[in-house]
Amino acid sequence: MIDYSKVLNKTVTDIKPSGIRKFFDIANTMEGVISLGVGEPDFQTPWKIRKAGIESLERGKTKYTSNVGLSPLLNEISRYLERKFSVTYSPEDEILVTVGGSEAIDAAIRAVVSNGDEVIIPQPSYVCYEPMTRLAGGKPVIINTMAENDFKVTAEELKAAITNRTKILILPYPCNPTGAIMEYNDILELSKVLEGTNILVLSDEIYSELTFSGKPHTAVASVEGMRERTITVNGFSKAFSMTGWRLGYACGPKEIMSQILKIHQYAIMCAPTTSQHAAIEALKNCDDEVAVMLKEYNMRRRLIVKGFNKIGLECREPKGAFYAFPSIKSTGMTSEEFCEKLLYAKKVAVVPGTAFGESGEGFIRASYCYSTEHINEALKRIGEFVNEIKI
Repeated sequence: MIDYSKVLNKTVTDIKPSGIRKFFDIANTMEGVISLGVGEPDFQTPWKIRKAGIESLERGKTKYTSNVGLSPLLNEISRYLERKFSVTYSPEDEILVTVGGSEAIDAAIRAVVSNGDEVIIPQPSYVCYEPMTRLAGGKPVIINTMAENDFKVTAEELKAAITNRTKILILPYPCNPTGAIMEYNDILELSKVLEGTNILVLSDEIYSELTFSGKPHTAVASVEGMRERTITVNGFSKAFSMTGWRLGYACGPKEIMSQILKIHQYAIMCAPTTSQHAAIEALKNCDDEVAVMLKEYNMRRRLIVKGFNKIGLECREPKGAFYAFPSIKSTGMTSEEFCEKLLYAKKVAVVPGTAFGESGEGFIRASYCYSTEHINEALKRIGEFVNEIKI
């Protein structure tokens, strides 16, 4: 008999499975569950995009593309980023099309991090950054962001986290799960801390189109002094409702991108061809469709925040992404306990804040990329649950 404990990579076996999935797996065994758990738009991929993908198949466009991606797509990504966020990247050697934003994050970390190098990760944040750092042999250094700072990274927190082993600062804004954003002046303060160092920034901007502050998203690379040290990750899943198409991209200085490309060449080869053809249409002709979805998300955002506060679960205004992050501290329960009891008592699935880091304790994540009817029913059940546990 094989002793698998002696065969498997200990770094991998020590990594806990995603905390997001636990409650979905339970919910999938139950009837009548209302979920606010999945961060997936409920909109269909706009027809223009689907049509472009279909037409590419009909024309027999089913072969491998260049490792970096289709040239017309690289050009459109370059134009899109300049048009939307005032950042210029060369389509020749500074942009790489990847299999979703997750591949871009993984390849960027692996291209930079060696054994023992430190990666600064603000939390609560998306679940992949810490395990990907460990898989690359790096050491995660956590900044526990605070609600009173709107879950932003401050210059003081960054200064305190930096050591002579620091290689990367991850900036996950707009943030999943908190909905926090970083504005120009916030990033400028961080840039002053990084000035004169060799520390790179991995900026995950997958929610860049989904901001509600009244100001456009600030791309980290657009801030003075940041472009030369920033790897920007973005994609099509959230803004264009293209989750299943699995398409993202990474941008950065050519010296960095040439190394990320090596990992992509050997691990992936190229991103899906059909998805790339569809993405060209998304960037060229779908601003109106994105605007319609953004308007709907904004309405749902106001609805869910008002609903949580009315229930008595304090909820700050999320200014980006499509998640609310209400506090459940008033119930006296842990995040895990609250979510589990809510699921069994009222058949509502939300995600414990601790799935996104220890500093998420006392909070839950609720996605509002669902219909108003769906959200209202979930809020009704959560309200009943909170009232019943007070008795």
